[in-house]
Amino acid sequence: MEKILVTGGAGFLGSTLAIALKEAFPRSRVRALDNLRRRGSEHTLARLQAHGVHFVHGDVRVPTDLQDERVDLIVECSAEPSVMAGREGGARYLIDANLGGAINCLELARQHKAALLFISSSRVYPFDRLNALPLAPTGARMEFVQGKPLPPGVSAEGLTVEFPLEGIRTIYGATKLCAELIIREYSDVYGIPALVFRFGVLAGPWQMGKLDQGFTALWIAKHLLGRGLDYVGYGGTGHQVRDVLHVQDAFDLIYKSLDRMGSFRGEVFNAGGGIANSVSLQEMTRLCRSAAGREVPLGRVPETRPGDIPWYVTDNRKVTEVFGWRPRHSVDSTVQDTAQWLRDRPEILQLVGG
Repeated sequence: MEKILVTGGAGFLGSTLAIALKEAFPRSRVRALDNLRRRGSEHTLARLQAHGVHFVHGDVRVPTDLQDERVDLIVECSAEPSVMAGREGGARYLIDANLGGAINCLELARQHKAALLFISSSRVYPFDRLNALPLAPTGARMEFVQGKPLPPGVSAEGLTVEFPLEGIRTIYGATKLCAELIIREYSDVYGIPALVFRFGVLAGPWQMGKLDQGFTALWIAKHLLGRGLDYVGYGGTGHQVRDVLHVQDAFDLIYKSLDRMGSFRGEVFNAGGGIANSVSLQEMTRLCRSAAGREVPLGRVPETRPGDIPWYVTDNRKVTEVFGWRPRHSVDSTVQDTAQWLRDRPEILQLVGG
């Protein structure tokens, strides 16, 4: 692991991983490659430099931007992460960045006999199947209806990797799933050590959140600024549920996996906050209200957007068994961490909550 490349390295997850990897392996050269397309990514450049991470302004869609004299580990974080991407204005950038970029990273790994760690998404699971789960509002959240059977791949703990993949999942989700399949083939043909983590909702400091990606940071920023929010979809009641994973917990899992990378050939693991760190929009509102010390106006948009889901919680039992990992941060502590980070950086607070 003398030379590590993190693609999407100026983004929320990428920059956090690049810095944490440099701290874990101080003698290694860590490079963060990013095209700076996502709003707010420029704010991470000074942070990367301060921690000894070398920034490269480049694009995973361009093979020559990935050229390196040598690389031992590629952490593929680059992506157009919005589930709404491709619905307006075409899907070319989305496909070229998410799928084409992954293929370019695989080619780099093949050339240098490097290991590849691919950051996938829970969005590979079809939203039509998730919308068919036997759920009903109970109190402040969606819960499984008692007495109704759960489909394969679903337990009281959440979704496993055995959840059926047949169905519609958004173009974003399709690019991630296609990349996973290509990784498995490259790994088999060329012997590339490769590992895939399907993360759920990630959160924590340095997330430039917006409505369709990074809702935790957005929700907190709006409360800190006293600006209104809407409950969107499923009647506009705020009952829909996600599990939340602190970005530091994501790094802890990746760190635990590195000494075993050589034994994996594209295996896939779900990893998220789990049932203990699941939260509805109503419940998130209460946590943000407490962190900010104020209420904000709440509107309702009853119509459900295409691709939205009512409930997603990660069943972590497999990843815990294999890596001995489980999340350490609660949803409340994640909210508190993010709120303090935003308070300390008024310019980013305005950017996220504006």
